[in-house]
Amino acid sequence: MNLNMPTFSSFTHDGLQLAFFDEGDPAGVPVLLIHGFASTANVNWVHPGWLKTLGDAGYRVIAIDNRGHGASDKPHDAEAYRPWVMAGDAIALLDHLGIPEANVMGYSMGARISVFAALANPHRVRSLVLGGLGIGMTDGVGDWDPIADALLAPSLEAVTHARGRMFRAFAEQTKSDRVALADCIRGSRDLVARSDMAKLDMPTLIGVGTKDDIAGSPQELAALMQNAEALDIPGRDHMLAVGDRVFKRAVLAFYAKVAHR
Repeated sequence: MNLNMPTFSSFTHDGLQLAFFDEGDPAGVPVLLIHGFASTANVNWVHPGWLKTLGDAGYRVIAIDNRGHGASDKPHDAEAYRPWVMAGDAIALLDHLGIPEANVMGYSMGARISVFAALANPHRVRSLVLGGLGIGMTDGVGDWDPIADALLAPSLEAVTHARGRMFRAFAEQTKSDRVALADCIRGSRDLVARSDMAKLDMPTLIGVGTKDDIAGSPQELAALMQNAEALDIPGRDHMLAVGDRVFKRAVLAFYAKVAHR
């Protein structure tokens, strides 16, 4: 675990106070990080070492606590968590910081948000790194209603659904607002049309663990896009792929290539 915890600030968008950190080299190329469902900027990007990895490589490292998560406001309304709404928060953070264009990297739900941000604002997204979500982006990742039910169950012991238990335990570990998360899981599942994926022409890296039973194939998603490559993260499941060294090395190599566009 990286114990050099960043300083968080906040800004207001869509009537909500949203928390973020802005670290690394202020003059470096900006990388905007968007975390996954039930996670936080710290859990997804600081503890697994991404802030240190990208900061040491000279990047300006920015990460948002998505609405409903971390230190950001947590509306209890599923419609507040549509992916294009949360994508608007991410772009508003770039506006707040005066950043015209950034490399955008999202994990799982954050990858979905990143794609919606790129579709709505292609000129703001220099490149995409999509972690923990492959063809599930367009084809779905299964039935998530049991996860919402698990989050609202009276206790972890009352949850029998395996994936529901995993997310309920994670939500308890991160001391999350479980009502907000249940609304988020119900509101954030919009799929991206295959024809929309084909519109994206920015360089894209799609990394998925070989033991990930949620994401779907990164190769199938990459094949839909104009300028994408797939990465298998060996031996990692959905929860463990995010901090993997193979993933980090591949992202640094990808960013080095993008810099020479």
